[in-house]
Amino acid sequence: MTNADFQVVSVHAPTAPALPLVCDSPHSGERYPADFGAAASLAQDEYPDVDVQQVLGDVDQLLARLKRRLPADAAPLARLRALNQFFFSDLSFGGNVNDYYDPDNSYLQAVLRTRRGIPISLAVLWLELAQGLGLRAQGIAFPGHFMVKVLLP
Repeated sequence: MTNADFQVVSVHAPTAPALPLVCDSPHSGERYPADFGAAASLAQDEYPDVDVQQVLGDVDQLLARLKRRLPADAAPLARLRALNQFFFSDLSFGGNVNDYYDPDNSYLQAVLRTRRGIPISLAVLWLELAQGLGLRAQGIAFPGHFMVKVLLP
């Protein structure tokens, strides 16, 4: 090989500010707050008439139903178990295995209606309910996946 086989490349530091993420990055160690209202409004590109306040109200109603099932002094593990029972068993939220790539799997108003979504949309709903119960939970970006981490005392 000779020097003619190589090309010199200059590397420069980025000049623009970093964009905030809606989840935590296990690589950077940074924590970013999730904004459920912003996530609900993403559907407005495809569905301009979507009522974001209605979506927020629907989730508030789910949270109120869930809270009625728990004593006020329920331990974090009991709250976590109740949330999983409510979300996955009672309400039957789950992945859309029949049409994974359907764009509606990403829109929270559709996920609330059909109870089917992709991992990140299901996680966003689950996290909103978890935070409403006072659980310390956060989304974690992982290569090719999205996970949820719950911190229990």
